[in-house]
Amino acid sequence: MTKAKKKNKGKAGGRVAQGMAEADRAVEGAVDGLARNKAGRLKRAVYEAELTRLQIELVKLQEYIKEEGMRVVVVFEGRDAAGKGGAIKRIQDAMNPRVCRIAALPAPSDRERTQWYFQRYVAELPSAGEMVLFDRSWYNRAGVERVMGFCTEEEYQEFLRATPLFEEMLIRSNIKLIKYWFSVSDEEQERRFQARLADPSKHWKLSPMDLESRKRWVEYSRAKDIMFAHTDTKLSPWWVVEADVKRHARLNTINHLLSSIPYDYEPKPPLKLPERQDDTGYVRPPRETMRYVPEVY
Repeated sequence: MTKAKKKNKGKAGGRVAQGMAEADRAVEGAVDGLARNKAGRLKRAVYEAELTRLQIELVKLQEYIKEEGMRVVVVFEGRDAAGKGGAIKRIQDAMNPRVCRIAALPAPSDRERTQWYFQRYVAELPSAGEMVLFDRSWYNRAGVERVMGFCTEEEYQEFLRATPLFEEMLIRSNIKLIKYWFSVSDEEQERRFQARLADPSKHWKLSPMDLESRKRWVEYSRAKDIMFAHTDTKLSPWWVVEADVKRHARLNTINHLLSSIPYDYEPKPPLKLPERQDDTGYVRPPRETMRYVPEVY
């Protein structure tokens, strides 16, 4: 790539950032008026329109990540029922799963427990042209493992010491690392847990561990404060998402993510659907030779 091209790409990146800023100001003006309901929350139609706008920008970001060979890691942490999964889903909905994928690891196996703690997370890191969304991450050790006693004091202290170094190593390797903490109030978490209990289709979202975390609210608060004290660094900061209102949290997260990665987008030439091949000489097999799904509906 020539110096001139690099210079032009830099200018184009600036134009994109400026365009996003102008759009954000327009949105701020809109949501101050009739776009909100009496409770101060965005109306559904306004939310969906803004989500669509941001998801189009995510597609542009995706193309930039792929073309530039970027490696992006986005960490989602926070309280149970804080809305992490919903935000992740809205980010990936419009994106190519070959470019943007979710890493949501189960509890470590007996074999994984004998490995270097970060090892199974390293295996999920992106290759060139990929973005990985960690639905919980290595920070399990600072939260659930600490509070529930799944790690020793020595392992916990080593985690607090090693994590800033581990993340510095990722960043020095040209991995873009962004960390979000979803914050939800005691009352809102209670309401969401009760809603899950009342809805059979959401029972899978509640585990004995979730219920235990509810009982240990204060212990989790202390663990979070200690985690921030050690890992909220200038090089790798935490970004807190106020998540009592899910719609606002999703839009704010996507908007911040887009603003965190300056990107350039060149519209592709319009596609034209080719003429279908003539079926001269082709005879479709009889329907009776096929097995069809029953048309119940």
